[in-house]
Order: sequence, then structure tokens, then C-alpha cells
Amino acid sequence: MRQVWVVLRREYIERVKTRGFIIATIAMPVLMIGLIGLSAFLSIQAERADRDLALVDLTGQLGEAVAAGMEAVGYDIELVDRDVGLQEMDRRVNEDEIEAYVLLDDLTLQEGTFAYRGKEAPGITRTAVFEKVVVETVLELRLSFAGSAAGLRELLTGGRLSFESLGEEQSELERVSGMATGFAGAFLLYFTMLFYGAYVLRSVLDEKRNRVVEVVVSSISPWRLMLGKILGVGSMGLTQVGIWVGCAALIGLLGVPMIAANWPAVDVGELSQLLPGPGPLGLLLVFFLLGYFLYSSLFAAVGAMCSTEEEAQQAQFPVMMLLIIPFILQMTSIEGSGLPWMDWAALFPFFSPIMMYPRAVVGAVPWWMVGTSLVLMAAALIGTAWVAGRIYRVGILMQGKRPTLRELVRWIRQA
Repeated sequence: MRQVWVVLRREYIERVKTRGFIIATIAMPVLMIGLIGLSAFLSIQAERADRDLALVDLTGQLGEAVAAGMEAVGYDIELVDRDVGLQEMDRRVNEDEIEAYVLLDDLTLQEGTFAYRGKEAPGITRTAVFEKVVVETVLELRLSFAGSAAGLRELLTGGRLSFESLGEEQSELERVSGMATGFAGAFLLYFTMLFYGAYVLRSVLDEKRNRVVEVVVSSISPWRLMLGKILGVGSMGLTQVGIWVGCAALIGLLGVPMIAANWPAVDVGELSQLLPGPGPLGLLLVFFLLGYFLYSSLFAAVGAMCSTEEEAQQAQFPVMMLLIIPFILQMTSIEGSGLPWMDWAALFPFFSPIMMYPRAVVGAVPWWMVGTSLVLMAAALIGTAWVAGRIYRVGILMQGKRPTLRELVRWIRQA
């Protein structure tokens, strides 16, 4: 194992020291955090600076309720007497006494249309909040004369499907959180297995083309060399993914308090429940490790079979299809389930990382199927590593034409 450790350490250090790794792993997330943070900071500062507004109610019926609704979402509203002329309000805006004022008139009562008068147009967030407050207030006023205002209002705003589970009870937030976690996890697994598997293939192919491997195998067996490469690239991948997850967690830690402080209408408690717990994250790590080693063995074998980049691109197509097919099948149902046969297809070891993980976190399949998929992946990993090791042992020193399927079978037998 000391030889494997030497190869692992070399592969890991060589990759984490490259400029591309540093830029992709550290600089890009930091840049994204900076841009998101700067944008949020400027937006919050603009909202904080311009929250003193006036409200003119020419109807005499909506002012107090609309002002209360706007104050509930963090605005300071001055309810102006309707006897004050609009020319006076325009003067106050032009002389920067107030930033803007909202005007409610008879058209507001009829259609929910109102005016926002100021030097600058309101932002998207402010527009949406004000429209919601005004329309809801008008609806409540007009429906209050029709008996059960609450019921009529619910009917006018649209029906709502309420799901009642006959199995294990699950809240709507848990269901949405499971869907989001499953979709993000499936995409992350697809991307990492494809990306880091290609890293292994390129590493094997480069050493084979440069004839470096002919010197290396004189002091280490080909199978240990392949294992060291896979472990080294995998360690680099875990480092990179860990940094990305840490950056995402940092964005969440910074974002939730900012939302709580500046958008009182948002229920931060419900928002925090959408974040994945330790269980889904731990399961994601297990699927990542098994899936990575499973596909990296295949990519390493492909690299050992080929002598040129063009041959490698053609030879890796079947391996890529093993990733693309389950990804397409999974996208047909974001919730993780769909046709019954898809749940059984998710037990296929090469499909399990992308198809079984979303089903597990959303609760669409029983846990015995999840456990079975992990056992089958582990068994497939052992078999794939055995076959790939034999192909690697012969192919790593072969040059010239890419071997046929019959030749590959002979390599496996002779090795």
C-alpha cells in the first residue's frame, strides 16, 4: 500500500497546485460570493435608504389598511389627509422631502390600479410587494359585502390542491426540500462523476503517450498505479467539492440573517427548513464515493486502451452513455418517482447514483431498495475494478491501434 500512497500523493499534489485548480476551486467561488454579496448589500442599502414614503387615499376607505400592510413588510408610511393637494405632494417629492408617494383613487377600488409618484421608478421587489398589499386590501373590502369574504377571496385567487398522504406523514416543506435536495444531488453526482472520471482518463492517457508509464511500472505494479491515480484524483475531487459546499454554506449563513433583517414578510423559519439535513448530505457522500470509484475504474480502463485523444473520445462514449441515460430518465420526474419500472431501473449499479439518490431523499422508494442499491454498487465496484485492472495491466504498455472487443477479452484472460 505504500506504493499506492506514493502515487496518490503525487496525483493529488500535482493537481491541487495547478493554476486551473486554484482558479476553479477558490477564486471562482470567492468571486461569486463577492458579486452576490455586493449586489445584495447595494440592494439592501437602497431599500433601507428609501423606505420613508407617503400614502394619499382619495377613496377614504383603503388608506389605513394599505398603510398597515406596507408597514408590516418594513416600510415607514405617512398617511396623508386626502384634502392635501397633489401639487403639494409633488413639491415635497421634487424638494426631496420624501422619496415618493402612493396614490389610491376610484380606479383602485374598481381595478386595483394605483399610482406610485416619484423621481425614480420602484424596483421589482417593491412593485411586487405594493401590488400584493393593495390588491389584497381591495379584495377584502369588496368581498366584505358578499358574506364570507375569506372564502370568496380564496376562490377568486384560485383553487389549491391539498395533498393528504396515506402513508408516512410528510409536510409540504419536507416534500419541497426533498425535491430540491434530490435534484441538486443528482446534478452534482452527474457532473462530478463525469468531470473527475475524465480527469482519470486524461491522466492515464498523458502518461501513456509520454512513455512515462514505461518507467513507472518498473517499480510499481500497473494495478497499484491505477488505484493510486483513482484515489489521488478522488481526493482532489473531494477537496474541490468540499470547498464548494463550504462556500454554499457560507452564502446561506450570510443570506438568511440578511433576509430576516430586511424582508420581515419572509418566514425565515420555513426557509431554513428547506436546507438539507445531515442524513441527505451523508447519503450523498456515500453515493459520490461509490459512483466515483465505479466510473473512474471504467475511465482508467478506457485510457489504458487508447493511444490518442481521438481514440479516447470515441472509446469513452459507452461509459458516458451510462451517465447520460439515467440523467435523462431522472429528469422526466423531478420528484424522484415516475413509472414503476424506473424505481427498479434505479437498482442498476451504474444508474443508482443519479436515479436512486433523489428517490431516497424524497421518500419515493423504501429504504430496503436504497440499501440494496448500495450493496449492488459495492459489488459492481469490485467486479469493475477487477476487470479494469486487468485491462489496465496489459493496455498501459500497448501502443498502436485500439484493441477490439475480442482482444479486450483476451487481455482479461491473459492478465
